[in-house]
Amino acid sequence: QVQLVESGGGLVQAGGSLRLSCAASGRTFSSYAMGWFRQAPGKEREFVAATRSVANTYYADSVKGRFTISRDNAKNTVYLQMNSLKPEDTAVYYCAADLMSWRTSTIPYHYNYWGQGTQVTVSS
Repeated sequence: QVQLVESGGGLVQAGGSLRLSCAASGRTFSSYAMGWFRQAPGKEREFVAATRSVANTYYADSVKGRFTISRDNAKNTVYLQMNSLKPEDTAVYYCAADLMSWRTSTIPYHYNYWGQGTQVTVSS
């Protein structure tokens, strides 16, 4: 069983920054792929970023160059640094863990465990 707890969401003006954190339980955190997804009202959950290692890190085109995903395996934590935020980034952001050791997926149903979500609201 893996538990994920997100933090760091909030209200920010367009152009501002936020850093989301996701603390994970489990003794083999370093072997998980970790992803960030988001869901806006009335829309499907969409991929934001995922990482297994520095060499295996992926971003949605909509956030590339503005968001950075990173992980600290010693702290069992994954981060999402969000810069140059836009109103269209407003959503509930979820972190997720994929226990399969051979992939870094952008597909939500590949992820086994999910956090409760944290709200990010960007005002114009």
